[in-house]
Amino acid sequence: MTNHEKRKQIIPWIDPEERVTVHFLDEKNLNAEVTGTTEELVDLAIETKVPHMKQRISIPLRLTEISEDLGHYTRDPERPLKHRRLMLIINENRPPIIY
Repeated sequence: MTNHEKRKQIIPWIDPEERVTVHFLDEKNLNAEVTGTTEELVDLAIETKVPHMKQRISIPLRLTEISEDLGHYTRDPERPLKHRRLMLIINENRPPIIY
């Protein structure tokens, strides 16, 4: 899948009310918000163990695989309910969190 095709699948998920699932090599099933994307990067705000604090990172699309998470559903009440959400599988370890 090209970066352009990945970006087309990510763009509908740029919404502060929605979450996506993120898998790194060393951590799985993380909740994140997609905050933006370019032809080269996807910007994420990943939930941390500290309430109201998010890890903001940019990941190259070339390291990212796109899939669907059938174990979660959408949460925005203004949109039709979907019984799946976007899953990003990132082929490297999660960057360290700096508080």
